[in-house]
Amino acid sequence: MQATPRNPALLRPALAVFVILSAITGLAYPLATTGVARLLFPHQASGSLIERDGKVIGSELIGQAFSSPGYFWGRPSATSPMPYNAAASSGSNLGPTNSDLTQAVEDRIAALKAADPDNAAPVPQDLVTASASGLDPDISPAAANYQIHRVAQARKLPEDAVRNLVQEHAEPGAWMGLIGDPKVNVLELNLALDRLATPKN
Repeated sequence: MQATPRNPALLRPALAVFVILSAITGLAYPLATTGVARLLFPHQASGSLIERDGKVIGSELIGQAFSSPGYFWGRPSATSPMPYNAAASSGSNLGPTNSDLTQAVEDRIAALKAADPDNAAPVPQDLVTASASGLDPDISPAAANYQIHRVAQARKLPEDAVRNLVQEHAEPGAWMGLIGDPKVNVLELNLALDRLATPKN
């Protein structure tokens, strides 16, 4: 079988198109979209970072692990080797009939009840199930309300004061009234708690 001879006349324009498209899609377009985003949405384009006393302590978009009873807890995270690892975003990939998932949920319910034994309210689903990304920074208002008694006791605060704080940080969540659910950003809520009172533990 005889090889087809190469035609230099066809190779040059192909390389030129490759270089031009690479420059447009690999350099010009990303730089243009980044520039426009930084101009119109500087906070979001920079990662929606949250600062305290001039120091970056987190992002509105990535959850953090809280375990102290004086803080609100976020959704469980299945990332490894640590919770909320943004470099390894993932879910547990366990199906609803998987016994490991059932056991994990039961363990989380037990931990919540052990931390607040006087709370007889049903445990909200998002407090015992991980999100698909493992990075969810928000919980439902129901999940925040469930934790008010524990947080108020740990900080020796009136429950009404903590409840008002939750209500102040609850967001509608629905985009244009169509997509999304009400939510509370856990990190921002906990920062507001710190401004209100120092944990007593």
